[in-house]
Amino acid sequence: MAGGGGGGGGAAPAAKASEPVPHPPKDQLPNVSYCITSPPPWPEAILLGFQHYLVMLGTIVIIPTALVPQMGGGNEEKAQVIQTSLFVAGLNTLLQSIFGTRLPAVIGGSYTFVAPTISIILSGQWNDEDPVSKFKKIMRATQGALIVASTLQIVLGFSGLWRNVTRFLSPLSAVPLVSLVGFGLYEFGFPGVAKCVEIGLPELVLLVIFSQYLAHLIRPGKNIFDRFAVLFTVIIVWIYAHLLTVGGAYNGKPPKTQASCRTDRAGLISGAQWISIPYPFQWGPPSFNAGEAFAMMMASFVALVEVL
Repeated sequence: MAGGGGGGGGAAPAAKASEPVPHPPKDQLPNVSYCITSPPPWPEAILLGFQHYLVMLGTIVIIPTALVPQMGGGNEEKAQVIQTSLFVAGLNTLLQSIFGTRLPAVIGGSYTFVAPTISIILSGQWNDEDPVSKFKKIMRATQGALIVASTLQIVLGFSGLWRNVTRFLSPLSAVPLVSLVGFGLYEFGFPGVAKCVEIGLPELVLLVIFSQYLAHLIRPGKNIFDRFAVLFTVIIVWIYAHLLTVGGAYNGKPPKTQASCRTDRAGLISGAQWISIPYPFQWGPPSFNAGEAFAMMMASFVALVEVL
């Protein structure tokens, strides 16, 4: 018995040595080129980060572009909101990259909070004859509602209650909720493409071609076109739009067409300050309203489901 035990103990190192070596991360995960333990080279990482920034920039620009004019603000107020959103997005990205989940994700704006913000705009209680004063009042009301809504996420996160809630949430329940929020915002996104269909439609078509087709037709396995599909599409379409602008294609067109199609009619560059450092409550102290806070809390709950 003792000899048998000794023989078994001697065979253990040999068995351990014969165990297969773990595969690299990208072999374990199909269609995934880089993992946390196998990051891309620095030049490619910078390009991918810039592309991620462009994707996030869409929400940062579209949301103020759609909401600020309804608040009564002009190009200067719109540029200020975009600058503030970019600054806060960058700050939040650094914080979550260093102290948070440390995932390679850029924190940007969320369309989930557009609907309750519009309800604050349309409530009528912040109307003012001065458009700038109306804008500041609505911004203060929105800030107050967001402060109250953020406390819901803080309480659910630090108390551990959300961990228990997520046990009962599956993709079958989360996907319809997020999809309904996205469909409800369809009227703010796709009509913007229709305002300048000769530029918006080619951009959508090129994005599909680069990401879905060229990746399999030209140098398969390199993943250049699908990995940098957004960069290629934005560069090509912007050059195309600029050529139409300088070529006089929109001369004499209605102002709305020129604002949507020309590359020199956004008004953000002229309205932006050369140096601007956002600071808390730059539009004044926040105002609080129970109804507005409750509506924003519902949007905050949807945002929690989005990140599952």
